[in-house]
Amino acid sequence: MPEPRTAPSEPLIAVEHLHKSVTDSTGTLDILRDIDFSVPARQSLAIVGASGSGKSTLLSLIAGLDVPTRGTVRVQGQDLFALDEDARAALRARSMGFVFQSFQLLAHLTALENVMLPLELAGRRDARRQAAGMLERVGLGQRLAHLPRVLSGGEQQRVALARAFVVQPALLLADEPTGSLDFATGAAVMELMFELNRQQGTTLVLVTHDRQIAARCDRRITIEAGRVAAEELQKA
Repeated sequence: MPEPRTAPSEPLIAVEHLHKSVTDSTGTLDILRDIDFSVPARQSLAIVGASGSGKSTLLSLIAGLDVPTRGTVRVQGQDLFALDEDARAALRARSMGFVFQSFQLLAHLTALENVMLPLELAGRRDARRQAAGMLERVGLGQRLAHLPRVLSGGEQQRVALARAFVVQPALLLADEPTGSLDFATGAAVMELMFELNRQQGTTLVLVTHDRQIAARCDRRITIEAGRVAAEELQKA
């Protein structure tokens, strides 16, 4: 399958009239209602809002990990939900990196093996060299053989950053990446994430409740009760 190309005037992400509802025995709950925005390539976007506002659901839909009730998400010009599950997974492997609050490292793999994994899945023969180099860049060159259980929370999140950036993704999706860390460690991790993001020219979509972190992004969208309540350009 040929890789989708984004035309110069086309946003890297386009979210169009996105709705998400779930139904159970008590009735229907509208999680997201008519969400509509776009993100140009290389721009950083913070999605903020109270707990339960729909931020993480929106991020999952942008990643194609969840399916909307109706509406469209385009990434690099490709309609995610015109693809089957396998094709969406292939697009994620090719074009997206992920950083989560809970790190999502594989406990039985070393730091090096965790970072090698997406490269190996992509068929890269130089996976070990590339992974070791990225761990060196995030300050963990002496921790390659360590399992996650012997790493601190900040070290685990740096491994997760290395894993996300090692494939040089067009799009990085981060969901409360400092939520499990103390203030000082979280600030250091965020500084590293923004530095890597600038160096690689990645488009960043960041879900956070931290207004100081959100203020570092180019734009901010506030979600309230499943709708876009405000959209603000924060940098010229």
